[in-house]
Amino acid sequence: MKLPNFLVAGFPKCGSTSLYYYLQEHPEVFLPKQKELHYFTYDIISEQKAGKGDVEIKKFHVGNLEDYQQCYVEVDNELAIGDVSPSYANYEEAIPKIKKTLGEQPKIVVTLRDPIQRAYSNYLHLIREERESLDFYDALIEEENRKSMGYADFWYYTFNSQYYEKIKRLKEHFENVYVITFEEFLQNPELGIRELFQFLEVDPDFVPENLHTKFNPGGVYRKNPVTRFIFSQNKLKTLVKKTVPITPGMKQLKLKTINKYKESTPPMDEKAEAFLVDKFKDEAVKLNRDFGVKTELWNSALK
Repeated sequence: MKLPNFLVAGFPKCGSTSLYYYLQEHPEVFLPKQKELHYFTYDIISEQKAGKGDVEIKKFHVGNLEDYQQCYVEVDNELAIGDVSPSYANYEEAIPKIKKTLGEQPKIVVTLRDPIQRAYSNYLHLIREERESLDFYDALIEEENRKSMGYADFWYYTFNSQYYEKIKRLKEHFENVYVITFEEFLQNPELGIRELFQFLEVDPDFVPENLHTKFNPGGVYRKNPVTRFIFSQNKLKTLVKKTVPITPGMKQLKLKTINKYKESTPPMDEKAEAFLVDKFKDEAVKLNRDFGVKTELWNSALK
């Protein structure tokens, strides 16, 4: 039984959905039909279900080894076999389970994004799904309470933007850790995907047909029955997702539909932005100094 030899381990709202579809096109890469299996963090995040919509989301996660193996029964002669689950980098407890299941040295890919913009994008995602009811600053202040109440970690806007210690930990446990920023990829997607293919030791000259498609765009959309159905969590959608694999074509049709209703994104509240700058400024300096992360592409206040 072949299992993954690489993981896209983090972080949420940093481009992992688009990366999943780009990688899926490569003939030497195998990815399961379902993105975000979360097998190695299942024991942790399966208990986080107090927030609105959390229970429906958890139904997609894979909780036992037999089901995880089943996701890879169609592996043929692909050189790179992957699992794109952006929760893995967040939890130290996942590391022993990864090593026990996949061996000592799977390749680890980590995607980062300006931590302030990542947090805001995360917030707007839950606004779109009509799960978040607080304004951004109040939601930031409420984070610790939500943790203690057992909300899913997708509600932890600052936690998911805290990268430094998590990357340091991954580098201590794994030899091959590749870090790229969302902003670098946007700036030069051809170079970004080529270098990633080189890291995975597959043909670097392959160019995905959908390389310039952003598969999980953020922002704000006019509320109506169409957008409410597309963004909301409900039992019908859960059933469909469990039985029908989401193809790039289906994703593009969804994008074409919702883009008709896209509105301008409201500017971030100044109080919230100041709170986040204070929280992440020192970390951004360390990411650049110790790991060479191109933080110059981030919010100028973080420099």
